[in-house]
Amino acid sequence: EPRPETLRLIADVQVVLDEYVGNLPLTVRQVYYRLVGAHGRPKTEKFYNNVLLETVQKARRAGRLSWAAFRDDSLTGGAPIAYANVPEFLRMLRIWTERFERNKLADQPLHVEVWCESAGMVPQLQRVAAPYGVAVWSSSGFDSGTLRREVALRLAQIGKPAYVLHLGDYDPSGAAIFTAFHEDVAAFLMADAPDQAYRTAFRRVALTADQVAIFGLPMASPKPSSHAARWRGEACQLEALDPTTLAAILDAEISELLDLDRLAETR
Repeated sequence: EPRPETLRLIADVQVVLDEYVGNLPLTVRQVYYRLVGAHGRPKTEKFYNNVLLETVQKARRAGRLSWAAFRDDSLTGGAPIAYANVPEFLRMLRIWTERFERNKLADQPLHVEVWCESAGMVPQLQRVAAPYGVAVWSSSGFDSGTLRREVALRLAQIGKPAYVLHLGDYDPSGAAIFTAFHEDVAAFLMADAPDQAYRTAFRRVALTADQVAIFGLPMASPKPSSHAARWRGEACQLEALDPTTLAAILDAEISELLDLDRLAETR
């Protein structure tokens, strides 16, 4: 039995989902920034945490908002690969062979991959990167040294120049995440595969100070952290950037790096 003001909020959320139907699923944080920018909702953590999150959760349970329209990343784990019987295994083999697709980067002079600070945005970015054969990864923030070394070992096996495109928040933690990531991976490459280290570049795609200014994104004081002391000015989250605009930025970055004629031949 939602109150009238709750029904109005649900309606506004649905308008945002309809507006970005081609970018679904969205994170609730992305919906929040659109509600602030286009629907006059308050830009406060109180509204986000105490009102919007709770309303979206209840509305999904009540069938007023689609479960599939939102991206959640609370589940981690996996099940062992097993089959009920031989016919089921053979059926899966047939499905796999019917889905065969050539690696679109195989004939490219460069290797390109995308890393995103927010795991919830990976599906949106995959829709942009997949047609180019480019993988999208996320470690959900500050990743471990083990993960960075695994990335370096994988890049070391590529044998051609590589570009790692990175997307994250414009704030102290976002900057620190990118710096730690590329410095650590580069150091591991230098130790294990120095030739590849010189052929691997790291590029910050978003969010940058210029993008914040160009698109008039909402700013706020950075959250307290061990990295905030060296930060100058306000901060902004990646999810404040319009999903369509973000997709266009990433698409331009990837297409600029690849040989599009070779890509057409591979396709």
